[in-house]
Amino acid sequence: MEHSKGESRRLKLLERIKQNGKVSIQEIVDEMGCSEATARRDLDLLEKAGKIIRTIGGAVSEGASSALSGELPFANKRSFLRQEKERIADTAAGLVEEGDVICLTGGTTTFFIAKALKELKERRNLTVVTNAVNIAAELADAEDIQVVVIGGVMRSKSYELTGPLAESVIEKLNVAKMFLGVDGVSLTHGFTMHSELEARIAQRLIERSAQVYAVLDHSKLQRTALFTITALDRVTGIVTDRKPEKWFEDACENHRIQIHY
Repeated sequence: MEHSKGESRRLKLLERIKQNGKVSIQEIVDEMGCSEATARRDLDLLEKAGKIIRTIGGAVSEGASSALSGELPFANKRSFLRQEKERIADTAAGLVEEGDVICLTGGTTTFFIAKALKELKERRNLTVVTNAVNIAAELADAEDIQVVVIGGVMRSKSYELTGPLAESVIEKLNVAKMFLGVDGVSLTHGFTMHSELEARIAQRLIERSAQVYAVLDHSKLQRTALFTITALDRVTGIVTDRKPEKWFEDACENHRIQIHY
């Protein structure tokens, strides 16, 4: 089967990224002999196809993302599958009721949930507990939303507050609904994260929450990060961007886990 010039270039580019794990816009221009605009467009198309993850000034391979995405700065991860994350955020916000005390862990998907909560008009008088300073800042000017920020030491790449101070504050909290951002989920290892510190905070928040909803896009399914947060059957529900594969649906049904999409 013959490929167009653009398709051939993207296949070559994808192979290059797979071999090296990453590539910059300038490297694409130099190696492929194309313009910056073409290089950016090719990366955008490969990202939409789920083959790579765009970063500032370049991209990393989709395979490398399972190990590296937790270490990428928030700004890099925010643009990956943005529309899918916004759909998840709208669905998650629909689970929030008038007067709820909810918790948002750090992450790009939970950040979009914070933005969606600001648009809620019929369900107000909310309290949002978070350990992410960027989420707290996003909600700072929201009417009828009280923000409780857990103290601690901030991780610069994720803006999450962690450590003993954060854990001591969490012990005093009672949360109705927790929305948990994760780096991966599998039947064997449950919900996982790249950061041990963030995983510990998530575990403590789960213990203080009546309901727990894991929020994740389809790229996180059957992906395992280094640290397990909790088992699959510990959550109330999963909010994702599209109907999952049957094996995952069956597993959730067996554990009486609601799937929202």
